[in-house]
Amino acid sequence: MEKLWSKTKIGNLELPHRLAMAPMTRSRAQEDGTPGELTSHYYAQRASMGLIITEGTQPSDDGQGYLRSPGIYTEKHIEGWKKVTDAVHEEGGFIFIQLMHVGRVSHPDNTPHHRQPVAPSAIAPGVEMFTAKGMQEIPVPRELSEENIQTTIADFRKAAAAAIKAGADGVEIHGANGYLINQFIGENSNIRSDKYGGSIENRARFAIEVTKAIVEEIGAERTGFRISPGTPLNGIDEGEHGLEVYLHLVKELAQYNLAYLHVMHLGNETLLREIRNIWPNPLLVNRAGRALEDLSVDIDNGLADMAPVGVWSLANPDLVERLKEGFPLNEADRKTLYSGNGSEGYTDYPTMKELQLNISKE
Repeated sequence: MEKLWSKTKIGNLELPHRLAMAPMTRSRAQEDGTPGELTSHYYAQRASMGLIITEGTQPSDDGQGYLRSPGIYTEKHIEGWKKVTDAVHEEGGFIFIQLMHVGRVSHPDNTPHHRQPVAPSAIAPGVEMFTAKGMQEIPVPRELSEENIQTTIADFRKAAAAAIKAGADGVEIHGANGYLINQFIGENSNIRSDKYGGSIENRARFAIEVTKAIVEEIGAERTGFRISPGTPLNGIDEGEHGLEVYLHLVKELAQYNLAYLHVMHLGNETLLREIRNIWPNPLLVNRAGRALEDLSVDIDNGLADMAPVGVWSLANPDLVERLKEGFPLNEADRKTLYSGNGSEGYTDYPTMKELQLNISKE
């Protein structure tokens, strides 16, 4: 893993190594979407990851899908996130807030306005959503008009500006996992006949326009973009031309000189190599389920510049130190991934030093 520990650069940031903390929903925000009291501690604990990409954060009321997910569109949200970014910076880390509009992956019971979810087309995803009343079928969404689409793009722009005001080093646009941007790409979620549907170019248009607005607002060096080609999450089927949409999208995004592209990689090696050939800037490749000993393989082979990790960094606030020392990793408590009582399964995972101290006392 020698190359894993070499320095690298994201935008204008000098990073100490090539690991990054991947975005992970934790559902610990206050009911109004303000980051909770422990959130600053949670992210600061993991500052040695170098680059932290936060949990998905909604840019508007319509963008919320899950209970107690954070927002970044009110002054109170900004104040809450400022405490988080300050804490991470004090520990020497950098932080990008991920902007996540869930689109149709929502339920009226989970949003502050209790309205129907929105989407490219009025097609339900065919999956259930956890609510305070338990699991419920996600309802048919309201189709966004072209005017609504422009309002949504403006919401992304405002949220990006709010993230920078809150002290974030940048934002990651969530174009993956079956959420709104991915819904415009999907064939079974987008049956529009206007300029946002149909052709390869049209299905990529919304993603490109969101990116353009954010780059204009905060700068390309502060903007990353996440994709998950071929993902079946949240009822998405990208169809036989889905991969062509991604190749077109990556080519277009490359013209904006973004800080990075983040790929949630599901195994299409040919596509990954094509993306690597197209994309001129840092490429982050997250391989779900990879073995720990394979953590640096893509970096060593030139397929990636950085390796984001999720659950390992969730359960090991000192993951970098553990890897360098060859120290065993904590196992994640699956029962508390998305909700918990206070610090349980959130900020109470022991560090290597704490465990060593306990051993020495025995």
